[in-house]
Amino acid sequence: MAITAGMVKELREITGAGMMDCKKALTETDGDMEKAIEFLREKGLAAIAKKANRIAAEGIVDALVTDDLKKAVLVEVNSETDFVAKNAEFREYVGRVAAQILDADVKDVDELLKMPWIDDSTETVEEALSRKISIIGEKLSIRRFEKIENPDGIIVPYIHGGGKIGVLVNLNAPVNDETKDCGKNLAMQVAALSPRYVDRSQVDQEYIDKETEILTAAAKNEKPDANDKIIEGMVKGRINKELKEICLVDQVYVKAEDGKQSVGSYVKEVAAAVGADVTVAGFTRFETGEGIEKKEENFAEEVAKQMQ
Repeated sequence: MAITAGMVKELREITGAGMMDCKKALTETDGDMEKAIEFLREKGLAAIAKKANRIAAEGIVDALVTDDLKKAVLVEVNSETDFVAKNAEFREYVGRVAAQILDADVKDVDELLKMPWIDDSTETVEEALSRKISIIGEKLSIRRFEKIENPDGIIVPYIHGGGKIGVLVNLNAPVNDETKDCGKNLAMQVAALSPRYVDRSQVDQEYIDKETEILTAAAKNEKPDANDKIIEGMVKGRINKELKEICLVDQVYVKAEDGKQSVGSYVKEVAAAVGADVTVAGFTRFETGEGIEKKEENFAEEVAKQMQ
């Protein structure tokens, strides 16, 4: 019997299972809707419907880098609770997702979900995710990933807080212990101070214009009798201070002994020590659950949920 899109849609609405799972169930049961529902229930996939509207804002960020440090991936996979985020099975699954992305030519999560799963080519990544949801018992979500390649440099990862924050730092530099240490130090800097840009050349003019407008109004309110030159000087100084906070190379290096050395100065110091050019090509920073509105739950409810 030919399986139509309408049949797949109907089964998905009834069970809440994934599209590919529904199509497979109908194919296996020759289009018999009742048997297809039973098929999904036996696989534990129909229960996913109850989890579809839950908020998955916990989870972990994981990083994977090739041995030569030329290619890397940073991925965030979400769960509902911190209990699951700390679960060994969940963490192993996230590692396999990272491995799949690192080895694949994939641009986004939607494309990733349609690919054959790294550990079983008879199912898709989406189907493997659905199966993992049925086993773990929580809504899980592959939220985002970033792949970086630098054939002429090195990419250094850093994971903070067991996966709460993940960073990749991309350096144009030769591969040696000094540059690896530099990359690690910069990744820790990014994790701690969350810069938005590498340097001022990356800052949008629109951002500068908007900040100038806001700060000019604020300065005039503070000093209504000041002339335009004084106001202009106040605004310029405040914008410069902001740029030092949001641009990585302008930030104060957190490990500086004097508490004054900039990141840019530290990178130049490393370059002089290794006798080669060392520059920051870019960085990626993921923080678990950032931007997701979390549901308020107390600890007792979370424990009870896990015991059920």
